[in-house]
Amino acid sequence: MKKILWLLLLLLPIKVLGISAESAIVMDADSRRVLYCKNCEKEKLIASTTKIMTSVIALEYGNLNKGIEVGDEILKAYGSAIYIQKGELLTLKELLYGLMLRSGNDAAMTIAKGVTGSMESFVYLMNVKVKSLGMNDTFFYNNHGLEESDGKGNISTAKDMAILMSYAMRNDIFKEITSTKEITIKSNYKTYVWVNKNKLLKLYDYTTGGKTGYTEKAKRTLVTSASKDGKNLVVVTLNDGNDFKDHKELYEKYFEEYEVLEVLNKNDFVVKDLELKNGNILIKNNFQILVKENDDVKTEIDLLNKDKYSNGDVIGKVKVLLNDEIVHEEKIYFEENINIKKSFWEKVWDFIKFW
Repeated sequence: MKKILWLLLLLLPIKVLGISAESAIVMDADSRRVLYCKNCEKEKLIASTTKIMTSVIALEYGNLNKGIEVGDEILKAYGSAIYIQKGELLTLKELLYGLMLRSGNDAAMTIAKGVTGSMESFVYLMNVKVKSLGMNDTFFYNNHGLEESDGKGNISTAKDMAILMSYAMRNDIFKEITSTKEITIKSNYKTYVWVNKNKLLKLYDYTTGGKTGYTEKAKRTLVTSASKDGKNLVVVTLNDGNDFKDHKELYEKYFEEYEVLEVLNKNDFVVKDLELKNGNILIKNNFQILVKENDDVKTEIDLLNKDKYSNGDVIGKVKVLLNDEIVHEEKIYFEENINIKKSFWEKVWDFIKFW
């Protein structure tokens, strides 16, 4: 009997990770460090979490203030909708609110037509973006997440979707939209009041955004983000019947276990023993990572050997290593000191280059 009690006590700490998701991940959004993985590289249907990528493409290729007239494309829409009508006029930004808060498939189709002219061209850009982000196990057939008539659906992994959400949250407009709990929108036809389907925004105070999803084949899918004490996390669960509870518990656990370490500061970056007569060096981005007590973080600097640098030249890179694995690289630039006096002939050469 005592042995059984001891076994039960040993199992208690694992209870937090006893989530019901088939696939799950917790990722440090700043460094993309994977803090927790459960089948996180297993390819799965992702349903309406697809709309995170839809928003990214719309934001990067579209004009937010452009009025888009709803056309025949919505006649093919079914499932979740914001119930826009043919001939109705909304801006791209307003459609993005309907897309992200209410998961409107009609909004997704209107966005595709309004931004690139067709679903095919819009999805092409989605799959190009997949490659640039290193989402190696993702492929999109459409921009709304429903399965196609032939049964094919948008495929990804928990890890790839965490990479996508980490990237998307760097866009201030995306962050504004996905964090909105409720909004009122007025078109030329009617007034809408949209409440965000992401219940985690109300259940967990540190939530900063996310997207829900569901189809009969994919089951419940959920991608969310949260920030606390300078720590920025993304949680993804695929096929999880208890997703909001699981996300909250995972955030609480990993916010507690990790601390923030600032590794690179663009305002305080120096390289020891490097002497430059006509300028200085700089990096363009800060970098921080979440670490535990025993983690080993260090930097390595590689510089190009040149006699002379010009303003804006990339002169090397700084690598950040976590436990001897490279987790980030940042380019090092040369910045010319404009206060340095130039000779007459240097000034003449600068004048010739300018013209």
